[in-house]
Amino acid sequence: MRRLAFLLVLLFSLPAFSQAKHPFTFEDMMKLKRVGEPVPSPDGKWVLFSAVDVDLAANKKTSHIWIVPLSGGQERVLIADRDGDRPRWAPEGKRFAFLSNKEGGSQIWIADFDSAAGIASGVHKLTSIATEAGGELWSPDGKNILFTSDVYPECADEACNAKKSKEAEESKVKAIIFERLLYRHWNAYKHGMRTHIFVTPADGGASRDLTPGDYDAPVFSLGGQDNYAFSPDGQEICYTSNHDKVEAASTNNDLWIVPVNGGAAKNITAGNPASDSTPLYSPDGKYIAYRAQQRPGYESDRFRLMLFDRKTGKSNSLTQTLDSWVGTFAWSPDSKRIYFAHEWQGDSPVDSFTVDRPFDQTITVDGNPKETARTNAAVVVRDGYNDDLTVTQDGKILVFTRMSISSPTEIYKTDSERSVTELLTHPPERLTHLNDAVLSQVAMSPIESFWFEGTKGDRVQGFFVKPPNFDPTKKYPLKFLIHGGPQGAWGDDWSYRWNPELFAANGYVVIMINFHGSTGYGQKFIDAINGDWGGAPFEDLMKGLDYAEKTYPFIDKDRECALGASYGGYMANWVLGHTDRFKCIVSHDGMFNTDSAWGTTEELWFNNWEFKGTPYTNPEMYAKWNPRNSAKNFKTPTLVIHGQFDYRLDVSEGFQLFTTLQTMGVPSKMLYFPDEGHWVQKPQNSQLWYKTVNDWVDQWTKK
Repeated sequence: MRRLAFLLVLLFSLPAFSQAKHPFTFEDMMKLKRVGEPVPSPDGKWVLFSAVDVDLAANKKTSHIWIVPLSGGQERVLIADRDGDRPRWAPEGKRFAFLSNKEGGSQIWIADFDSAAGIASGVHKLTSIATEAGGELWSPDGKNILFTSDVYPECADEACNAKKSKEAEESKVKAIIFERLLYRHWNAYKHGMRTHIFVTPADGGASRDLTPGDYDAPVFSLGGQDNYAFSPDGQEICYTSNHDKVEAASTNNDLWIVPVNGGAAKNITAGNPASDSTPLYSPDGKYIAYRAQQRPGYESDRFRLMLFDRKTGKSNSLTQTLDSWVGTFAWSPDSKRIYFAHEWQGDSPVDSFTVDRPFDQTITVDGNPKETARTNAAVVVRDGYNDDLTVTQDGKILVFTRMSISSPTEIYKTDSERSVTELLTHPPERLTHLNDAVLSQVAMSPIESFWFEGTKGDRVQGFFVKPPNFDPTKKYPLKFLIHGGPQGAWGDDWSYRWNPELFAANGYVVIMINFHGSTGYGQKFIDAINGDWGGAPFEDLMKGLDYAEKTYPFIDKDRECALGASYGGYMANWVLGHTDRFKCIVSHDGMFNTDSAWGTTEELWFNNWEFKGTPYTNPEMYAKWNPRNSAKNFKTPTLVIHGQFDYRLDVSEGFQLFTTLQTMGVPSKMLYFPDEGHWVQKPQNSQLWYKTVNDWVDQWTKK
């Protein structure tokens, strides 16, 4: 009897201990919280961050302010009764600012904070500007808060901006008159407005425009490190602005400084005709570190870390010997060391170095930054895809975000000074676990890497993801993903728009190739795609797929589909006219006609550089790499996807491709989004996108 009772208990207990995981679904992905950058408190006890919740049924995303102890512990929502984004501590740590749309439009709010209890109180709105406020930043002296707003450059005060905004909103005429290029950008028309930097008293009062004029200051950005910063004494700001006459054809972003209390702005990087951006003052006020490129007009030139000496007015490169793009970076509190992330072969490690001499990995002994007599370089975080670096005020802890192909962003910490041996034995400590509950229930496969001989005999890296519950004795259909950019890369990082795990979840092997032009393999490898869009990259893709088919017997080479977006969409169109090896193709926001793409894009510098001129100065190049010119070869069933608000690659590119496919009798379908841009971002639109794409691939590969 006792034995029977034991067996019954065991029987009913087993599911709790060995519950089967299910394949990753779109609904699972929408349940994940999207963690923002970490902001350690001045006293080193807490980390503020934002996290976005997705309500699929309501078709909306809402961000909230969260907090977690830096020493470790349970994270929790700090302000539950309103949305909140981009939290920033006041210097004394007793208040923090954040952005909220609670009362119509983005405005700055302030909350009091009790560090002992970890509780926020006294939440109140600071700004009520008609043109909304974003990107807030406390001055180091705590007296002012900087913010950005899109305003009319001809207006001298807030009342004028409010009046013109109301008139535009209420006007029955919605026509716009253009007088220059870059009249629209990314997914919106400019409407004659400019982004300016304002400063307002932290205790309330009138805001002042610090960057007046008919220029964007700071320049447009899709994210990453701020393009503006306060000096340590709070008396000056440095920001990024482009004053070239034809902005649409220029990457000449410069750094400018302006006194907070009024005065003329000064260009401190006028000697560099290429891009200078993301300024950050050293805590002692002696330097401004920033990222710079050297070749004007080329947005994918190598990003070097530069140091501007405020006393001498001279700049020098700190990472001249590093053949990798510098990403986000942070100063140590003593101003002696800089920490930076950089992309390399599918990862984004974190290194550091002392600024008394340029970064030089060749003299690193064992990565121990304490050996300053022998080396100034140290590896801080060796593995993983890391970003959003910040150092605690005592200089002892580096706080950062990390993601992987099987896990979205979470917050981590590590000692700021570690030897190579310590890195191997003491990996970074994870502080947040917001998505563990969802991820614990789904089956995912880790990313795996392979190398093969590509174009010109160069080594090229590829990745693959197996489907859940993988059986090596079976053969699986293949989704062949082609990344955009083209100066981008696949790697061990998370994506909501093109998620390899979600593509693999319904029984597919997913292959991804980092062809010539991809980032993370040195600048020469990146530059190889310039003027060769359908050459070396196409050869790499085909050779990589050949290698995978020969090496991995579980790939069914007779059931393969190619999918790409942006440049990946261009390559999908190129593949369409140059091989019949795929059963189907998905082309999202791709360039179909190089001539019309030049005339309808906003960032002319991109096409001018990649095709070495304009369709009028170099028509041969545009004709050579034009997918339209191979339309007579189109046979493969193709799904075309495009958004109306895509101004990088106008929706007419998708319409032209679909029209061509239909008139030639090629099986085809078009998914058109009247309310999306280059990216599909609305939850239910994203749901339709994944369903339509996966159904299309299933239709042609699972027959």
